[in-house]
Amino acid sequence: MKILIVDDDQALCRSLQVPLGLKGHEVHLASSAENGIGEAAEFRPDVVFLDINLPGQSGLEALPSIVELPCDPTVVIMTGESDNFIAVQAMRSGAFDYLRKPLELDDIYTMLSRVEVHRGHEVNLPDQIGSLVVDDHYPNMIGTHPDIIDLHKKIGLLSRSRVTVLIQGESGTGKELAARILHDARDPDKPFVDINCSAVVSTLLESEFFGHEKGAFTGADRLKIGKLEYAADGTVFFDEIGDMPLGLQGKLLRVLQEGEFVRVGGLETIPFRARFVSATHWDLEKLVKEGKFRKDLFYRIAVSTLYLPPLRDRPGDIPQLVDSLLKKIARQLQCSRPMINDEAMQKLISHTWPGNVRELENVLTRSVALATDSVLTAAEVCLEQSHRDHEGPVQVAPVTLAEAEKRHVEMVLNQQRWNITQTAKQLEISPTTLRKKISDYNIVNRCQ
Repeated sequence: MKILIVDDDQALCRSLQVPLGLKGHEVHLASSAENGIGEAAEFRPDVVFLDINLPGQSGLEALPSIVELPCDPTVVIMTGESDNFIAVQAMRSGAFDYLRKPLELDDIYTMLSRVEVHRGHEVNLPDQIGSLVVDDHYPNMIGTHPDIIDLHKKIGLLSRSRVTVLIQGESGTGKELAARILHDARDPDKPFVDINCSAVVSTLLESEFFGHEKGAFTGADRLKIGKLEYAADGTVFFDEIGDMPLGLQGKLLRVLQEGEFVRVGGLETIPFRARFVSATHWDLEKLVKEGKFRKDLFYRIAVSTLYLPPLRDRPGDIPQLVDSLLKKIARQLQCSRPMINDEAMQKLISHTWPGNVRELENVLTRSVALATDSVLTAAEVCLEQSHRDHEGPVQVAPVTLAEAEKRHVEMVLNQQRWNITQTAKQLEISPTTLRKKISDYNIVNRCQ
Protein backbone atom coordinates (compact mmCIF):
# COMPACT_ATOMS: atom_id res chain seq x y z
CA MET A 1 0.00 0.00 0.00
CA LYS A 2 1.23 3.54 -0.76
CA ILE A 3 1.33 5.58 2.45
CA LEU A 4 2.01 9.29 2.99
CA ILE A 5 2.79 10.57 6.51
CA VAL A 6 2.40 14.34 6.98
CA ASP A 7 3.92 15.39 10.31
CA ASP A 8 6.60 17.88 11.36
CA ASP A 9 7.90 15.44 14.00
CA GLN A 10 10.68 13.78 12.02
CA ALA A 11 11.41 11.22 14.74
CA LEU A 12 7.81 10.05 14.65
CA CYS A 13 7.84 9.89 10.87
CA ARG A 14 10.95 7.71 10.82
CA SER A 15 9.62 5.48 13.62
CA LEU A 16 6.64 4.71 11.38
CA GLN A 17 8.38 4.68 7.99
CA VAL A 18 10.89 1.95 8.83
CA PRO A 19 8.54 -0.75 10.20
CA LEU A 20 5.87 0.01 7.59
CA GLY A 21 8.52 -0.30 4.88
CA LEU A 22 9.55 -3.68 6.27
CA LYS A 23 5.89 -4.73 5.97
CA GLY A 24 6.07 -4.06 2.23
CA HIS A 25 4.41 -0.63 2.17
CA GLU A 26 5.83 2.27 0.15
CA VAL A 27 6.07 5.20 2.58
CA HIS A 28 6.73 8.87 1.76
CA LEU A 29 7.06 11.74 4.26
CA ALA A 30 6.10 15.42 4.31
CA SER A 31 6.72 17.96 7.11
CA SER A 32 4.07 20.58 6.32
CA ALA A 33 0.53 20.79 4.99
CA GLU A 34 1.67 22.54 1.82
CA ASN A 35 4.34 19.90 1.12
CA GLY A 36 1.85 17.17 2.02
CA ILE A 37 -0.70 18.36 -0.54
CA GLY A 38 1.99 18.55 -3.24
CA GLU A 39 3.46 15.16 -2.33
CA ALA A 40 0.02 13.57 -2.31
CA ALA A 41 -0.76 14.95 -5.77
CA GLU A 42 2.49 13.50 -7.15
CA PHE A 43 2.81 10.28 -5.10
CA ARG A 44 -0.92 9.38 -5.30
CA PRO A 45 -1.05 7.54 -1.94
CA ASP A 46 -3.72 5.07 -0.89
CA VAL A 47 -3.71 6.40 2.68
CA VAL A 48 -2.52 9.65 4.27
CA PHE A 49 -1.71 9.93 7.98
CA LEU A 50 -2.21 13.68 8.58
CA ASP A 51 -1.15 15.56 11.71
CA ILE A 52 -3.30 18.46 12.97
CA ASN A 53 -0.60 20.78 14.31
CA LEU A 54 1.57 21.61 11.31
CA PRO A 55 3.64 24.74 10.58
CA GLY A 56 1.65 27.27 8.57
CA GLN A 57 -1.59 25.66 7.46
CA SER A 58 -3.08 23.18 9.93
CA GLY A 59 -3.88 19.60 8.99
CA LEU A 60 -7.60 20.27 9.45
CA GLU A 61 -7.42 23.17 6.99
CA ALA A 62 -5.47 21.02 4.50
CA LEU A 63 -7.82 18.03 4.83
CA PRO A 64 -10.39 19.12 2.17
CA SER A 65 -7.65 19.68 -0.41
CA ILE A 66 -6.24 16.20 0.20
CA VAL A 67 -9.53 14.27 0.16
CA GLU A 68 -10.52 16.01 -3.10
CA LEU A 69 -7.36 14.87 -4.97
CA PRO A 70 -8.00 12.66 -8.04
CA CYS A 71 -6.20 9.72 -6.37
CA ASP A 72 -8.97 9.75 -3.71
CA PRO A 73 -6.74 8.94 -0.69
CA THR A 74 -8.11 7.66 2.60
CA VAL A 75 -7.10 10.19 5.26
CA VAL A 76 -6.47 9.34 8.92
CA ILE A 77 -6.04 12.30 11.27
CA MET A 78 -3.35 12.19 13.98
CA THR A 79 -3.16 14.58 16.93
CA GLY A 80 -2.05 14.95 20.50
CA GLU A 81 -4.67 17.65 21.14
CA SER A 82 -7.26 17.01 23.85
CA ASP A 83 -10.03 18.93 22.06
CA ASN A 84 -12.50 16.23 21.00
CA PHE A 85 -14.37 18.59 18.69
CA ILE A 86 -11.42 18.24 16.29
CA ALA A 87 -12.54 14.64 15.81
CA VAL A 88 -16.06 15.83 14.95
CA GLN A 89 -14.83 18.32 12.35
CA ALA A 90 -12.27 15.91 10.90
CA MET A 91 -14.85 13.17 10.34
CA ARG A 92 -17.33 15.67 8.93
CA SER A 93 -14.70 17.02 6.52
CA GLY A 94 -14.01 13.59 5.06
CA ALA A 95 -11.44 11.89 7.28
CA PHE A 96 -11.75 8.12 7.53
CA ASP A 97 -10.71 7.96 11.18
CA TYR A 98 -8.89 9.74 13.97
CA LEU A 99 -5.90 8.57 16.05
CA ARG A 100 -4.64 10.02 19.32
CA LYS A 101 -0.93 10.41 19.99
CA PRO A 102 1.22 8.83 21.28
CA LEU A 103 0.81 6.25 18.53
CA GLU A 104 1.45 2.53 18.83
CA LEU A 105 2.44 0.40 15.84
CA ASP A 106 -0.42 -1.97 16.66
CA ASP A 107 -2.81 0.97 16.22
CA ILE A 108 -1.31 1.76 12.82
CA TYR A 109 -1.43 -1.86 11.64
CA THR A 110 -5.06 -2.19 12.76
CA MET A 111 -5.93 1.05 10.99
CA LEU A 112 -4.28 -0.09 7.75
CA SER A 113 -6.27 -3.32 7.86
CA ARG A 114 -9.45 -1.29 8.18
CA VAL A 115 -8.37 0.99 5.33
CA GLU A 116 -7.85 -2.02 3.05
CA VAL A 117 -11.42 -3.14 3.75
CA HIS A 118 -12.70 0.41 3.34
CA ARG A 119 -11.08 1.13 -0.05
CA GLY A 120 -13.74 0.89 -2.70
CA HIS A 121 -16.49 1.89 -0.28
CA GLU A 122 -15.93 5.66 -0.32
CA VAL A 123 -18.78 8.03 0.46
CA ASN A 124 -19.55 11.07 -1.67
CA LEU A 125 -19.73 13.97 0.76
CA PRO A 126 -21.73 17.19 0.38
CA ASP A 127 -19.83 20.06 -1.25
CA GLN A 128 -20.26 22.42 1.67
CA ILE A 129 -18.20 20.44 4.18
CA GLY A 130 -14.82 21.48 2.78
CA SER A 131 -14.59 24.82 4.59
CA LEU A 132 -15.22 23.64 8.13
CA VAL A 133 -12.69 24.62 10.79
CA VAL A 134 -12.64 24.29 14.55
CA ASP A 135 -13.85 27.32 16.52
CA ASP A 136 -13.16 27.67 20.24
CA HIS A 137 -16.80 28.51 21.06
CA TYR A 138 -18.02 25.05 20.11
CA PRO A 139 -19.03 22.77 23.00
CA ASN A 140 -16.79 19.84 23.78
CA MET A 141 -17.21 16.66 25.79
CA ILE A 142 -14.14 16.24 27.99
CA GLY A 143 -12.28 12.93 28.04
CA THR A 144 -9.76 10.66 26.34
CA HIS A 145 -11.55 7.36 26.98
CA PRO A 146 -11.98 5.39 23.70
CA ASP A 147 -15.77 5.53 24.02
CA ILE A 148 -15.68 9.35 24.20
CA ILE A 149 -13.37 9.55 21.18
CA ASP A 150 -15.64 7.16 19.25
CA LEU A 151 -18.66 9.25 20.24
CA HIS A 152 -17.14 12.38 18.69
CA LYS A 153 -16.17 10.48 15.56
CA LYS A 154 -19.74 9.21 15.17
CA ILE A 155 -21.10 12.71 15.71
CA GLY A 156 -18.81 13.94 12.95
CA LEU A 157 -20.09 11.26 10.58
CA LEU A 158 -23.74 11.91 11.50
CA SER A 159 -23.29 15.65 10.94
CA ARG A 160 -22.80 14.95 7.23
CA SER A 161 -26.55 14.35 6.93
CA ARG A 162 -29.73 15.24 8.82
CA VAL A 163 -30.55 11.69 9.90
CA THR A 164 -32.70 11.33 13.04
CA VAL A 165 -30.60 10.55 16.13
CA LEU A 166 -31.44 9.01 19.53
CA ILE A 167 -28.98 9.68 22.38
CA GLN A 168 -29.03 7.20 25.24
CA GLY A 169 -27.26 7.27 28.59
CA GLU A 170 -27.76 7.60 32.31
CA SER A 171 -28.85 10.89 33.87
CA GLY A 172 -25.99 13.34 34.14
CA THR A 173 -23.80 11.86 31.36
CA GLY A 174 -24.22 14.88 29.04
CA LYS A 175 -26.92 13.91 26.55
CA GLU A 176 -27.91 17.51 25.84
CA LEU A 177 -24.24 18.42 25.38
CA ALA A 178 -23.89 15.64 22.78
CA ALA A 179 -26.96 17.00 20.97
CA ARG A 180 -25.48 20.50 20.92
CA ILE A 181 -22.16 19.20 19.57
CA LEU A 182 -24.06 17.44 16.77
CA HIS A 183 -26.02 20.62 16.02
CA ASP A 184 -22.98 22.91 16.04
CA ALA A 185 -21.03 20.57 13.77
CA ARG A 186 -23.51 21.28 10.96
CA ASP A 187 -25.85 24.19 11.75
CA PRO A 188 -24.15 26.47 14.32
CA ASP A 189 -25.95 29.57 13.04
CA LYS A 190 -29.43 27.99 13.10
CA PRO A 191 -31.78 27.53 16.08
CA PHE A 192 -31.22 24.78 18.64
CA VAL A 193 -34.54 24.23 20.42
CA ASP A 194 -34.67 21.91 23.43
CA ILE A 195 -37.87 20.46 24.90
CA ASN A 196 -37.69 18.62 28.22
CA CYS A 197 -40.59 16.17 28.05
CA SER A 198 -40.42 15.49 31.80
CA ALA A 199 -40.34 19.15 32.87
CA VAL A 200 -43.47 20.42 31.08
CA VAL A 201 -47.02 19.78 32.32
CA SER A 202 -48.45 17.03 30.07
CA THR A 203 -51.57 19.08 29.24
CA LEU A 204 -49.36 21.85 27.86
CA LEU A 205 -46.95 19.70 25.89
CA GLU A 206 -49.02 19.76 22.70
CA SER A 207 -49.14 23.56 22.72
CA GLU A 208 -45.42 23.61 23.52
CA PHE A 209 -44.67 21.41 20.49
CA PHE A 210 -47.05 22.73 17.87
CA GLY A 211 -48.05 26.17 19.10
CA HIS A 212 -51.66 27.35 19.18
CA GLU A 213 -54.00 29.80 17.52
CA LYS A 214 -55.63 32.64 19.42
CA GLY A 215 -58.78 31.35 21.15
CA ALA A 216 -57.84 27.68 20.74
CA PHE A 217 -58.55 27.10 24.44
CA THR A 218 -59.19 29.04 27.64
CA GLY A 219 -56.29 31.37 28.24
CA ALA A 220 -55.04 31.32 24.63
CA ASP A 221 -55.31 35.09 24.20
CA ARG A 222 -52.81 35.29 21.37
CA LEU A 223 -51.17 33.20 18.67
CA LYS A 224 -48.20 31.19 19.94
CA ILE A 225 -45.42 29.79 17.74
CA GLY A 226 -44.56 26.24 18.82
CA LYS A 227 -41.03 24.98 19.25
CA LEU A 228 -41.22 22.74 16.16
CA GLU A 229 -42.02 25.80 14.07
CA TYR A 230 -39.45 28.02 15.79
CA ALA A 231 -36.68 25.47 15.12
CA ALA A 232 -37.04 26.14 11.37
CA ASP A 233 -34.02 24.55 9.60
CA GLY A 234 -32.09 23.99 12.83
CA THR A 235 -32.37 21.23 15.43
CA VAL A 236 -35.20 20.29 17.77
CA PHE A 237 -34.03 18.27 20.77
CA PHE A 238 -36.56 16.18 22.73
CA ASP A 239 -34.90 15.48 26.07
CA GLU A 240 -36.28 12.55 28.14
CA ILE A 241 -38.57 11.49 25.32
CA GLY A 242 -39.31 8.30 27.25
CA ASP A 243 -41.47 10.40 29.61
CA MET A 244 -43.78 11.59 26.80
CA PRO A 245 -47.46 10.58 27.22
CA LEU A 246 -48.68 7.88 24.81
CA GLY A 247 -51.35 10.13 23.30
CA LEU A 248 -48.79 12.75 22.32
CA GLN A 249 -46.42 10.08 20.97
CA GLY A 250 -48.94 9.34 18.20
CA LYS A 251 -49.12 13.01 17.20
CA LEU A 252 -45.35 13.31 17.17
CA LEU A 253 -45.11 10.16 15.04
CA ARG A 254 -47.38 11.76 12.44
CA VAL A 255 -45.12 14.84 12.32
CA LEU A 256 -42.07 12.68 11.63
CA GLN A 257 -43.89 10.58 9.03
CA GLU A 258 -45.61 13.41 7.18
CA GLY A 259 -43.07 16.17 7.74
CA GLU A 260 -45.77 18.65 8.74
CA PHE A 261 -48.05 19.69 11.61
CA VAL A 262 -50.92 22.00 12.52
CA ARG A 263 -51.07 24.45 15.43
CA VAL A 264 -53.58 23.61 18.18
CA GLY A 265 -56.91 25.09 17.09
CA GLY A 266 -55.59 25.85 13.61
CA LEU A 267 -56.13 24.64 10.04
CA GLU A 268 -52.96 25.73 8.26
CA THR A 269 -50.40 22.97 7.60
CA ILE A 270 -46.87 23.95 8.61
CA PRO A 271 -43.83 22.08 7.23
CA PHE A 272 -41.45 20.49 9.73
CA ARG A 273 -37.90 21.08 8.47
CA ALA A 274 -35.72 20.78 11.58
CA ARG A 275 -33.39 17.93 12.41
CA PHE A 276 -34.94 15.67 15.06
CA VAL A 277 -32.71 14.59 17.96
CA SER A 278 -34.02 12.92 21.11
CA ALA A 279 -32.54 11.58 24.34
CA THR A 280 -33.57 9.38 27.24
CA HIS A 281 -32.15 7.56 30.24
CA TRP A 282 -34.86 4.88 29.87
CA ASP A 283 -34.45 1.56 28.06
CA LEU A 284 -36.94 2.38 25.29
CA GLU A 285 -37.05 -1.20 23.98
CA LYS A 286 -38.14 -2.32 27.45
CA LEU A 287 -40.78 0.43 27.54
CA VAL A 288 -42.03 -0.74 24.13
CA LYS A 289 -42.47 -4.30 25.47
CA GLU A 290 -44.34 -2.91 28.49
CA GLY A 291 -46.66 -0.90 26.24
CA LYS A 292 -45.41 2.43 27.61
CA PHE A 293 -43.77 3.61 24.38
CA ARG A 294 -44.98 3.25 20.82
CA LYS A 295 -42.99 0.73 18.80
CA ASP A 296 -43.47 2.64 15.54
CA LEU A 297 -42.22 5.87 17.13
CA PHE A 298 -39.20 4.07 18.59
CA TYR A 299 -38.12 2.85 15.15
CA ARG A 300 -38.72 6.33 13.73
CA ILE A 301 -36.53 8.14 16.28
CA ALA A 302 -33.78 5.49 16.60
CA VAL A 303 -32.55 5.62 12.99
CA SER A 304 -29.09 6.19 14.45
CA THR A 305 -28.17 5.84 18.14
CA LEU A 306 -25.44 7.38 20.26
CA TYR A 307 -24.60 5.94 23.69
CA LEU A 308 -22.93 8.00 26.42
CA PRO A 309 -20.88 5.90 28.86
CA PRO A 310 -21.35 6.46 32.62
CA LEU A 311 -18.57 8.22 34.47
CA ARG A 312 -17.76 5.11 36.54
CA ASP A 313 -16.65 3.37 33.31
CA ARG A 314 -14.09 6.08 32.53
CA PRO A 315 -12.40 7.08 35.80
CA GLY A 316 -9.25 8.03 33.91
CA ASP A 317 -11.13 11.06 32.53
CA ILE A 318 -11.93 12.46 35.98
CA PRO A 319 -8.71 14.55 36.43
CA GLN A 320 -9.33 16.27 33.10
CA LEU A 321 -13.01 16.80 33.93
CA VAL A 322 -12.11 18.21 37.36
CA ASP A 323 -9.69 20.69 35.79
CA SER A 324 -12.31 21.90 33.30
CA LEU A 325 -15.13 22.04 35.85
CA LEU A 326 -13.05 23.97 38.41
CA LYS A 327 -12.37 26.65 35.78
CA LYS A 328 -16.09 26.84 35.01
CA ILE A 329 -17.08 26.97 38.70
CA ALA A 330 -14.51 29.68 39.45
CA ARG A 331 -16.05 31.85 36.71
CA GLN A 332 -19.58 31.23 38.02
CA LEU A 333 -18.67 31.96 41.65
CA GLN A 334 -16.36 34.83 40.64
CA CYS A 335 -13.45 33.49 42.62
CA SER A 336 -9.91 32.35 41.87
CA ARG A 337 -9.60 28.82 40.52
CA PRO A 338 -8.61 26.46 43.37
CA MET A 339 -6.14 23.63 43.06
CA ILE A 340 -6.87 20.10 44.27
CA ASN A 341 -4.39 17.86 46.08
CA ASP A 342 -3.61 14.25 45.17
CA GLU A 343 -5.56 12.73 48.05
CA ALA A 344 -8.70 14.65 47.10
CA MET A 345 -8.29 13.70 43.45
CA GLN A 346 -7.95 10.02 44.37
CA LYS A 347 -11.12 10.31 46.44
CA LEU A 348 -12.97 11.61 43.37
CA ILE A 349 -11.52 8.90 41.12
CA SER A 350 -12.56 6.16 43.56
CA HIS A 351 -16.18 7.30 43.82
CA THR A 352 -18.84 5.42 41.77
CA TRP A 353 -20.68 8.59 40.61
CA PRO A 354 -24.28 7.39 40.21
CA GLY A 355 -25.15 10.94 39.11
CA ASN A 356 -22.27 11.00 36.60
CA VAL A 357 -20.72 14.30 35.45
CA ARG A 358 -23.61 16.37 36.83
CA GLU A 359 -22.96 14.90 40.29
CA LEU A 360 -19.22 15.59 39.96
CA GLU A 361 -19.95 19.23 39.09
CA ASN A 362 -22.28 19.57 42.09
CA VAL A 363 -19.69 18.09 44.46
CA LEU A 364 -16.97 20.44 43.17
CA THR A 365 -19.26 23.49 43.30
CA ARG A 366 -20.15 22.75 46.93
CA SER A 367 -16.50 22.14 47.79
CA VAL A 368 -15.31 25.39 46.19
CA ALA A 369 -18.10 27.42 47.83
CA LEU A 370 -17.15 26.10 51.30
CA ALA A 371 -13.36 26.05 50.81
CA THR A 372 -11.21 28.11 53.19
CA ASP A 373 -7.95 27.66 51.27
CA SER A 374 -6.73 27.78 47.66
CA VAL A 375 -6.12 24.00 47.66
CA LEU A 376 -9.03 21.57 48.01
CA THR A 377 -8.26 18.70 50.37
CA ALA A 378 -9.93 15.31 50.68
CA ALA A 379 -11.75 16.54 53.79
CA GLU A 380 -13.22 19.47 51.83
CA VAL A 381 -14.42 17.24 48.97
CA CYS A 382 -17.67 16.17 50.59
CA LEU A 383 -19.40 13.16 49.01
CA GLU A 384 -21.94 12.52 51.79
CA GLN A 385 -24.55 14.82 50.27
CA SER A 386 -23.90 13.17 46.94
CA HIS A 387 -24.74 9.79 48.47
CA ARG A 388 -27.99 11.15 49.90
CA ASP A 389 -28.95 12.60 46.54
CA HIS A 390 -28.79 9.18 44.85
CA GLU A 391 -29.44 5.60 45.66
CA GLY A 392 -26.15 5.20 47.45
CA PRO A 393 -23.03 3.24 46.53
CA VAL A 394 -23.31 0.23 44.30
CA GLN A 395 -23.36 -3.01 46.30
CA VAL A 396 -21.01 -5.60 44.82
CA ALA A 397 -21.55 -9.27 45.58
CA PRO A 398 -18.45 -11.18 46.80
CA VAL A 399 -16.53 -13.00 44.06
CA THR A 400 -13.46 -15.22 43.90
CA LEU A 401 -10.04 -13.69 43.31
CA ALA A 402 -9.89 -15.32 39.86
CA GLU A 403 -13.29 -13.88 38.89
CA ALA A 404 -12.24 -10.44 40.12
CA GLU A 405 -9.06 -10.62 38.04
CA LYS A 406 -11.01 -11.76 34.98
CA ARG A 407 -13.44 -8.85 35.31
CA HIS A 408 -10.61 -6.35 35.74
CA VAL A 409 -8.65 -7.64 32.74
CA GLU A 410 -11.80 -7.64 30.61
CA MET A 411 -12.66 -4.08 31.69
CA VAL A 412 -9.21 -2.73 30.79
CA LEU A 413 -9.22 -4.59 27.46
CA ASN A 414 -12.55 -2.99 26.56
CA GLN A 415 -11.36 0.44 27.69
CA GLN A 416 -8.32 0.10 25.42
CA ARG A 417 -10.43 -1.30 22.55
CA TRP A 418 -8.47 -4.57 22.81
CA ASN A 419 -5.13 -2.96 22.08
CA ILE A 420 -2.87 -5.65 23.60
CA THR A 421 0.19 -3.41 23.97
CA GLN A 422 -1.67 -0.59 25.73
CA THR A 423 -3.66 -2.96 27.94
CA ALA A 424 -0.53 -4.81 29.04
CA LYS A 425 1.13 -1.48 29.92
CA GLN A 426 -1.84 -0.39 32.02
CA LEU A 427 -1.97 -3.76 33.82
CA GLU A 428 1.84 -3.69 34.23
CA ILE A 429 2.26 -7.17 32.73
CA SER A 430 3.82 -8.43 29.50
CA PRO A 431 1.72 -8.88 26.33
CA THR A 432 2.49 -12.62 26.53
CA THR A 433 1.09 -12.83 30.08
CA LEU A 434 -1.97 -10.86 28.99
CA ARG A 435 -2.67 -13.22 26.07
CA LYS A 436 -2.37 -16.19 28.44
CA LYS A 437 -4.91 -14.64 30.83
CA ILE A 438 -7.28 -14.00 27.90
CA SER A 439 -7.00 -17.66 26.97
CA ASP A 440 -7.20 -19.00 30.55
CA TYR A 441 -10.27 -16.91 31.39
CA ASN A 442 -11.84 -17.41 27.95
CA ILE A 443 -12.33 -13.66 27.52
CA VAL A 444 -14.10 -12.82 24.25
CA ASN A 445 -13.40 -9.69 22.20
CA ARG A 446 -16.78 -7.98 21.83
CA CYS A 447 -15.32 -4.78 20.37
CA GLN A 448 -14.88 -6.25 16.87
